[in-house]
Amino acid sequence: MQQPTLSVIIVTWNVGPLLLRTLERLGGACAGLTWETIVVDNASGDGSQQAVRAAFPAVTYLYNDSNPGYAKANNQGLARAQGDFLLLLNPDTEPDTGSLAALVRFLHAHPAAGIVGPALVLADGAPQPYSFGGDPTVAYLLRRNLARLLRTGPLHDWGATQAARVDWVSGACLLARRAVFSQIGGLDEAMFMYFEDNDWCLRSRQAGWEVWREPASRVVHLGGQSLKQNRRAPAAYYASLRTFYQRHYGPLDRLALALLLRLLPAVDA
Repeated sequence: MQQPTLSVIIVTWNVGPLLLRTLERLGGACAGLTWETIVVDNASGDGSQQAVRAAFPAVTYLYNDSNPGYAKANNQGLARAQGDFLLLLNPDTEPDTGSLAALVRFLHAHPAAGIVGPALVLADGAPQPYSFGGDPTVAYLLRRNLARLLRTGPLHDWGATQAARVDWVSGACLLARRAVFSQIGGLDEAMFMYFEDNDWCLRSRQAGWEVWREPASRVVHLGGQSLKQNRRAPAAYYASLRTFYQRHYGPLDRLALALLLRLLPAVDA
């Protein structure tokens, strides 16, 4: 088998029909590349494994008997990946033709960039909010919530059409160099889900790599399809935010976060 340029890693949980649609799009999205696909299934009970094996026999399918979380499952896929470029992709995405190849070209053309994400859009074509952003410092969270309360608009232009350096891009579609993975390791498995992409991007920047958003690549993200079935999601969100603070910020910042969450229990992080 030829060494793949790109490894596509998809973590799935009970979204079989959407996963099949995503897999169907990969041929066009990866046009001009050699690629492999690794699906990591977190104990789906909807027949996803059988459907994928029947329709896409070349896919490497890893099935977990229980759900170890998004970060750990991605790390399982990363450990099996052979490509020079490593793509985390959600099973509820529909990459445009050439979109994933465009991300690979971007990293080829920008040697200082370690991670890049596309323009994520919703099913109706509108830009997806929170598809990239700034590090979730207390000051940043305060500014974001103040903007929401005052209805002054978001801190970022989700539909920006120029490539730009950012603090993080969404793990719904995130391309990293193998060199980044080799240098900083995989996702933080202490985060069951949420903020593992923020953390990975921050660690890559701390290691000297740049993080970019490249809107020449466009990926539709339906969003939250697995989460609708998961009652643990809200608690996991705040647990991961606290873990992020334990990893990256000092005791005063952690105290400030605790006060902020107490004052604004519905804080938009």
